[in-house]
Amino acid sequence: MKKLENKVAIVTGGNSGIGYAAAAEFVANGAQVIVTGRNKEALAKAETELNVTGIVSDQSDLESIDRLVTEVKAKFGKVDVLFLNAGIAAFAPVDLASEEHYDSIMNVNVKGVYFTVQKILPILNDGGSIVFNTSINAHVGMPNSSVYAASKAAVLSLNKVFATELAARKIRVNAVSPGPVETPLYGKLGLEKAEVEGFGAVLSEKILLKRFGQASEVAKTVLFLASDDASFITGSEIVIDGGLTVNTVV
Repeated sequence: MKKLENKVAIVTGGNSGIGYAAAAEFVANGAQVIVTGRNKEALAKAETELNVTGIVSDQSDLESIDRLVTEVKAKFGKVDVLFLNAGIAAFAPVDLASEEHYDSIMNVNVKGVYFTVQKILPILNDGGSIVFNTSINAHVGMPNSSVYAASKAAVLSLNKVFATELAARKIRVNAVSPGPVETPLYGKLGLEKAEVEGFGAVLSEKILLKRFGQASEVAKTVLFLASDDASFITGSEIVIDGGLTVNTVV
């Protein structure tokens, strides 16, 4: 039997990168999958390529989350797995960060995540699984990442609190914290290929496995946490960084 046979899963931000890879893993393991995103064309492409249901949804807009829940309930009735992958990354030093910079990140990465969980809970089956996509940035003190890092640290705190609150319903809540992963995110940040390669060369001196991770590698860990293979794991964080955060030798 496949790991997610007869399960319904939602992947927010599932039209590219880690979300897309996770959706592919879920489908391959028997789940009916809903992917969300703000780009209608990208969602349509994911629908065709992955055999998923795409729903346009903006995580920073609570009314949009309400519409998502209504549509999922009407089409699928209940949900078993929620992978909160959608998020944005932008960087600025503390002396130059604007209120807009702060609000745009926090609205998507924290407020949007919080209320997505809250609003989906009524249609999330008891015994279900919630997985957050966070980041090692919550731990490492990378320059210019203060707001982004704070947003991911906030989600790690939610991970533990929600695990406690939802234990009575046997809903497991866990997080993955990827390190450098090859995804389209770098293009969205405005980095050229040469810049990404240069960044990778610097990081390779710190990453024990001497390479960036692949979205598919993170997706396999998400699948594990979403499935009954992780039936005795809740409130945990799995770091997926090739050994970057344990290599403290300068």
